[in-house]
Amino acid sequence: MAIPEMRTSAWIKVRNSRIHGKGVFAAKRIPKGTRVIEYLGERVTHKEADERYEDHDPNDNHTFLFIVDSKTVIDAGVQGNAARFINHSCDGNCESVIESRRVFIETTRQIEKGEELGYDYEIGREKDDPLNVDEIYACRCGSPKCRGTMLWPAEDPRKKKKRRKAAKKSAAKRR
Repeated sequence: MAIPEMRTSAWIKVRNSRIHGKGVFAAKRIPKGTRVIEYLGERVTHKEADERYEDHDPNDNHTFLFIVDSKTVIDAGVQGNAARFINHSCDGNCESVIESRRVFIETTRQIEKGEELGYDYEIGREKDDPLNVDEIYACRCGSPKCRGTMLWPAEDPRKKKKRRKAAKKSAAKRR
């Protein structure tokens, strides 16, 4: 079933971005809490998405895939809309909202005319990621809060060690 595209031309324009390739910019002031656009594209299974891009260069982070749930991925490279050009930002002015298996981009604060829209992609880490995964998914958002990667923050090994130590202490007290 095809999902109709939300009307967005009044809110946004796609043009070249200083962050990466093309970006999405406010065509006029957008109030906080505005549902700006729906992320559209072909809906496929995770297996189909993996197979579709298995020959993809592992050192290229460019993707239009958005994970909806454990069964569905939206491939905006096929039948996608302008939402696919919204760049990652560690301190974005938007967020993705999944509602009834649909993905929407909403503003988290007022966005001024001409300002680029961005949201945290929150890309998950995998056990089999290459050692240079943070380089592959390097962030260029330029925010003072930039963590340097589009990947969800890795757990600090020192915190992990402290938690294990605390758990052992707690277990010892219970004995």
